[in-house]
Amino acid sequence: MNNGRSVHVRANLRPAFAGRGAGSLLEIDAWIPSEISAISPLVERLMRLIEGSHCITGEESAVELALQEALNNAVVHGNRLDAHKLVHVRCRCKVGKGISLTVSDQGQGFDPRTVSDSVTVENLEADHGRGIHLMKLAMDEVSFEQRGTEVHMCKRAARTPRADVRSDSRGF
Repeated sequence: MNNGRSVHVRANLRPAFAGRGAGSLLEIDAWIPSEISAISPLVERLMRLIEGSHCITGEESAVELALQEALNNAVVHGNRLDAHKLVHVRCRCKVGKGISLTVSDQGQGFDPRTVSDSVTVENLEADHGRGIHLMKLAMDEVSFEQRGTEVHMCKRAARTPRADVRSDSRGF
């Protein structure tokens, strides 16, 4: 059920500054209410913007999977489907560098160390518990901050060698 609250997306595409390398920088901020029905429209909208930026050519499906899982976790586990709480997505995309995504919720948070290894037989057959593992498989970097209410994910552009990327690739 959508309480009249919708997906809000603000996108800014600008040329990169001279000292920062070639390519354009796409910056996106988006907010949704904590409703399952708001996730797919946001993912579709963000992926259209991301695909149009050409920052992760060939890696779109991996980014889409990780984004979908992070939003599901934020809506269901973080904000516990409370439509009055918002989920925020921040995205930075730069051609030749890759993409950085941050998904944050207004929930109580969690300790990521308590998440079990989802590759065990028991966990593979469970109806939940694989989201974080899938995010880690799909992205190059996944980390949690703010008491577990915020996940940072990075996917480097395919042609960017790992050694050339700064250790904090969210800041590209």
